[in-house]
Amino acid sequence: MNPAGHPVALAVPPDATDHVRGSEHARVTVIEYIDFECPTCKMAEQTSTLLLDRFPGKVRFIFRHFPLSEAHPHALLAAEASEAAAAQGAFWRMHDLLFANQAHLKEKDLRRYAGEAGVDMVRYAAEMGDHIYLQKVREQIDGGRRSHIRATPTFFLDGVVQDVSFGMQSLHDAVAAAVLRGK
Repeated sequence: MNPAGHPVALAVPPDATDHVRGSEHARVTVIEYIDFECPTCKMAEQTSTLLLDRFPGKVRFIFRHFPLSEAHPHALLAAEASEAAAAQGAFWRMHDLLFANQAHLKEKDLRRYAGEAGVDMVRYAAEMGDHIYLQKVREQIDGGRRSHIRATPTFFLDGVVQDVSFGMQSLHDAVAAAVLRGK
């Protein structure tokens, strides 16, 4: 709920720059704001995989950045690195490597993961050196703030925030209900 007591709504609708898992024609859309250095975000990724498997073609997950730099000093650079990989078609490989190696997100580590993700390292180094994806990450942070996000992970189901403070089962139940309503 926002300060006025109304459900929090998504400020920025899905667009072509979003990273999507699942069918673009899915009836149910979950937008997930995450931080690569957040342990809870890492655990939440299992739920998105389970939901995509349980409801093939009916659910899509959209990933957006919301690095909490005050608590996670490497999260912003990790977000930039994922976007540099995305520019070369390797966002999801990099995403998975970042979460798998969450305790090691220093610049040298990010370079190693980019190499493992199969990106052109000369291009990666130049783009990271110029911080050309920082603006995109900042725009997603701004969109999250306009959506009243304060913590990660934060999920929006068809544009309305889902409270997962008591666990991911509530998101699972809400998605299942939304899929059933959409039949």
